[in-house]
Amino acid sequence: MNILSIQSRVAYGHVGNSAAVFPLQRLGHEVWPVDTVSFSNHLGYPTWSGRTCAPSEVADIVDGLARLGVLARCDAVLTGYLGDPGNGVVVLDAVARMRAANPQGVYACDPVMGDRGAGLFVKPDVPPIFLERLLPVADMTFPNAFELEYLTGGSTDRLPDALAAVDALRARMRPGALVVLTSLLRSDGPADRIEVLAASDAATWLIDAPYHAGPPHGAGDCFAALFLGHYLRSRRIETALALAVSAIHAVLEASLDALELHIVAAQDRLDPPVALFAARRIR
Repeated sequence: MNILSIQSRVAYGHVGNSAAVFPLQRLGHEVWPVDTVSFSNHLGYPTWSGRTCAPSEVADIVDGLARLGVLARCDAVLTGYLGDPGNGVVVLDAVARMRAANPQGVYACDPVMGDRGAGLFVKPDVPPIFLERLLPVADMTFPNAFELEYLTGGSTDRLPDALAAVDALRARMRPGALVVLTSLLRSDGPADRIEVLAASDAATWLIDAPYHAGPPHGAGDCFAALFLGHYLRSRRIETALALAVSAIHAVLEASLDALELHIVAAQDRLDPPVALFAARRIR
């Protein structure tokens, strides 16, 4: 499968495209990375350098791919950190071009905006781009618990609350869209475990794995890529969920006491022959 990945890039560490491209390649997919920012490292460090890529620059790269004719062979668009809100328009154009050539193409939108503890780490005009422009055309999305609560005004503290918030977000998306809620830590959930909830028209699935307080940066970007990569191969939500959770567990396990994700060290476990954890249908 051919995947256009539009998100951030760092030279050191693993966030954005630096966390997504290699896992997708290890799963056998061709990836065309387009960067929305080019930084030395993620912003969790005391210092960083680099720049945000202007929408005109990002659009020019997408146009270059279109002139090559390769967008006609695009099977999925994956987006994450936008950098500049104007890059949302570039994403919309890329998705439209993919769907014009391939109506079965998948748009996977990771609404990267913030996290618990950190709060919002994007410009205040970025969340409306996700809510009003990108999510309404997305086939699947990967908000963490903080992002889902921010987008819907709901809660994820208890399972009924989380389900209601997921349903509220799905109501703003394309018919049949999938919401994959990550980093779910419920007051009524299992102790020392972290959950992922996936809801579609057909079913809702819940899966849990050991909680690792490891490097927070890039884990969501890596998981979104892993889920999309496994989903494109199986087209089964529960299968992709089990394999992606097993794979990100392996990455986090290899990254204990580290400042960055050890994705390369865990590369042989990104495509597990058998899932370590099973998703269970809850509705």
